Formats: sequence, structure tokens, C-alpha cells
Amino acid sequence: MLDEHTTMSLQEQARALGDHTRHRIFRYLADADQPVDVAELTGHFALNHNAIRQHLAKLVDAGLVIQSTSASGNPGRPRLLYQIHPAADGRWGTVGPYQRLSLLLVEMLTSGSSAEEVGRRAGRELEVQSSGPGRNTIDALGDAIARGGFDPKVRRHGTRVEYVLANCPFADAATADADTICGLHLGLAQGLADQIEGVTVGDLVRRDPHHAGCRLRFHIDSSEPESKTT
Repeated sequence: MLDEHTTMSLQEQARALGDHTRHRIFRYLADADQPVDVAELTGHFALNHNAIRQHLAKLVDAGLVIQSTSASGNPGRPRLLYQIHPAADGRWGTVGPYQRLSLLLVEMLTSGSSAEEVGRRAGRELEVQSSGPGRNTIDALGDAIARGGFDPKVRRHGTRVEYVLANCPFADAATADADTICGLHLGLAQGLADQIEGVTVGDLVRRDPHHAGCRLRFHIDSSEPESKTT
């Protein structure tokens, strides 16, 4: 049974998506391979910037979309970027975590590769957005892990960075076959680390998936500044 807060959140999201244009913008973001800026949306939907920004604000307020910034390399304000909120993944017609998991399992069967190898290849295809004001490697990794539905909480001890995973999007599957699911998770982390110089994966400390709390550990170059995330 859904609790009152979840029910109210779903109602707010339903109202936000009740507008036809807003729903089309949401679907465009959900299908995009990387965060999208306002200019791209105005060009695609042939609307002015103010109209697009108003629709985006409604989607952000409803918890359907998240806003971030990216340095443009030019004078002036940084670009605003938008992408689907991890919590909205699998809702409102978008592809959910178990659909993605099924594709990874099919690849294991057809390729004969291990769970870790398949996960690593998939992780290399994930977007790691490491640029932007006040952002660093720790923030970028945390965002990429969050987009997978894991709700990470970061802790740093010198060159070791640990993400405590407050949610397992594959809890039922992990209970049935922890070696396969956790192997995919570890491979995904390795694929993310492959994209960033000076980052390697330490290990994945397992916990009961239904209670969450698994720990994913990375080693990061000592020159990396401390993250502002706590």
C-alpha cells in the first residue's frame, strides 16, 4: 500500500504531466542519452525559452526532472541542464530498472560473458557529467550512481571514497542471486571509473538488499578536492 506522501507525490506528478506539451518534454528527456539544455528543447518543440522554462519548472517541482549546471566555456551564466529524476525512472511510461536488468541478463546469456564483464561494458556507456561549477569527481560519480536508482550517500576517507547505497533497485533479484546482481553492480561501477582518470574501484561490500546499506568503494587521486556532499 502506498503511504500518504507517496500518493500525494504521484498525484502532483500526474497533474504536472496532464499538460500535453509538458508530457512530451518529459518523454523527450526520458529518451535522451544525456542531460538536455533549454536551447535544444526550444529547437525541438518550436517554443520560446520562457515557455520551456515554465514547463521545466513544473516538472522539477513535481520530482520528475532534475536540474544541473554545466560550464559552457564562455562568459556569462553556466548552462542549465535537465534530465529525468532517478526516482521517476520506471514510472509514467519510462524504462524501469528491471527492464534494464533484463537486457543485461540477456547479454550475459548470449555473449557468455560474466556478470562483471557485462556490467562493466554497460557502465562505460553511462553518462558521467564531471564538469560544472563546484563539481568534482565525487559529485559526478554520485550522480551517475543515483541515476541507477541506488540513492547513494557519500563518505570520504583520504583517497578512499565510499558510497552507502540507501536503496537497491533490484532487491528481489539480488535476494535470489546475489552473485549475479552484485557482480553486475560491481561491473557498472568499474565502467563508470573507466571514464575518469585517477579513479579505480575498490570493492562492493554486500548487505541485505531489502534493508540496503551496501557499500561501494572507490580509490581517487589524492589531488581531487573534497566534495561538498556529506
